[in-house]
Amino acid sequence: MSRGTLSRINRRLPLAPIVLATLLAGCQTLPGSFTTVGADEDPMADAPPVTRGLDADSLTGLLVAELAGQRGDYRRATSRFLDVAERYGSAPLAERATLAARFSEDTSLLEDAARRWQTLAPESDAPARLLASLAMRRGEWDAALAQRLAAIARGAQEELTGFVESALEAGADPAPLLARMREHLANLDETRHDSELATALLEAAAGERAAAERRLSRLARVAPELPELWQIRARLALEADDPASARSAARRGLALTPGDPRLMLLLARAEIRLGGIEAAEATTDALIDDHGDDPELRLGLARLFLEEEHLPPARRLLLPLVGDDEAPPLAFLLLGAIAEEEGEVDNALLYYRQVPPGEQFLTARLSAARMLIEDDRLLDARAFLRLERLSHEAYQSQLASLEVELLDEAGLAEQADALLDSQLAQRPDDEQLRYQRAMRAFADGDLAAMEADLRHIIEQDPDNANALNALGYTLADADLEGRLEEARELIERAHALEPGNPAILDSQGWVRYRQGDPEGALPWLERAWSAMPDQEIAAHLIEVLWVLGEEERARKLLDEARQRFEERPLIDELLQRYPALGASGRND
Repeated sequence: MSRGTLSRINRRLPLAPIVLATLLAGCQTLPGSFTTVGADEDPMADAPPVTRGLDADSLTGLLVAELAGQRGDYRRATSRFLDVAERYGSAPLAERATLAARFSEDTSLLEDAARRWQTLAPESDAPARLLASLAMRRGEWDAALAQRLAAIARGAQEELTGFVESALEAGADPAPLLARMREHLANLDETRHDSELATALLEAAAGERAAAERRLSRLARVAPELPELWQIRARLALEADDPASARSAARRGLALTPGDPRLMLLLARAEIRLGGIEAAEATTDALIDDHGDDPELRLGLARLFLEEEHLPPARRLLLPLVGDDEAPPLAFLLLGAIAEEEGEVDNALLYYRQVPPGEQFLTARLSAARMLIEDDRLLDARAFLRLERLSHEAYQSQLASLEVELLDEAGLAEQADALLDSQLAQRPDDEQLRYQRAMRAFADGDLAAMEADLRHIIEQDPDNANALNALGYTLADADLEGRLEEARELIERAHALEPGNPAILDSQGWVRYRQGDPEGALPWLERAWSAMPDQEIAAHLIEVLWVLGEEERARKLLDEARQRFEERPLIDELLQRYPALGASGRND
């Protein structure tokens, strides 16, 4: 039995430590979150009072704004409040406009109102907090940090460690945040422990672990009473694969705050890494006792054991969940994976089949079918998927598509083709299966068959951007005489439907290059690479740069692609066509 089932499932799920930390810390509403009100409530009731002493036009504007707010026309209310606020330089009216904008559920309107409020009230923390939360929503973590640090400079008490943790978990680049934090620390008159901890987290994330450790060691000498210090030391030790130090740090923190759930979680993770399974189970049991028998907590704790391949304690945590009528689907999926890893194929199949329609449904069916195939039960796997298609009509296309992929994996391409043909004979307008057949035809070099299937999709659904782009790109890439303009028209239609789609941006560039316009192709390919750095886009961009004479940029991108992509067939093919491109004195 393959040992890869659990790892495949875990890769599809959020990291267990992150999920657990969020669960145990509790969910906090961002200051900029949209607010829901009841039908009988006045959302403007808590707004600051209207300023007295205004002229007739301004009073009329305010009256219109108030009436618009009461009627739910928050966009108009915002606009009128802002007009009068700017005319009189009134921060309270700008605040009132911002409150109206929050109820409009229009983020750009809300941000505009908040910025005008901040301009009129530069010393107020409220607009800064709101702007910071809006920047966080957009993933602009550096801008959000700038707002928080500006508030701290005005004397506000802003929490930075949690902010940095959220930023890093969201995939923020630590480098600009670290530079801003170091500048902030250099301007502080006195040590701010929260700032030091946040900076240490960023140093570790940026690969400067020695600097992070020095900072934390200094802080441990002057403020050993901080539980957050030991929490961060334990976490960084685990990331550095030093579970013994992590356990020691977690214990120091728990001596200061007994029962702290995040420290207990770190202690359990350290014990698991060290092989102290009984100690880890005692800690996880205590967490369950302290925080109620929450299904999500049990799931997260079970996954901690599964990530280190300790199956029995994970099973013990999961089994109480499946006796409930509202058992979480993930519990069945994980129990199926555990049974599969232990060679209990039929037992695993029972668990996988109990995963109901929803987020984990297809993962469970794929795992079950693949398990049967690996157990030399191909006919059983196909019978299982056929029964599932009959039982779950809404998933017919996806299940057939999965079976095609599994047959391909097993080297049974003819059976995969036959399945696709039979399914499309029953449902000729099934876009997913017809698109899959088109892509298989393309892989086999049968452009005519691919074009026929894609045109069928487009006839049925003229706004199918994927089909339009796939056909346009294929015609452009094949460089068929007299068809480049047709290819461009198809790609332009796809772009009009999905202007931000990186694959379509790549096609826009590639068709222009094929038409002999590398200068026009370059900005499209640069945008595509910025949005989705994959090896195909890299190959296109490198070729265009090389043809334009930008050899240094082309070689720099080539080096980056070689480091980033283990499999890069299009780049290898490019080097065969342009051998001088690779003659830079560098090795693969």
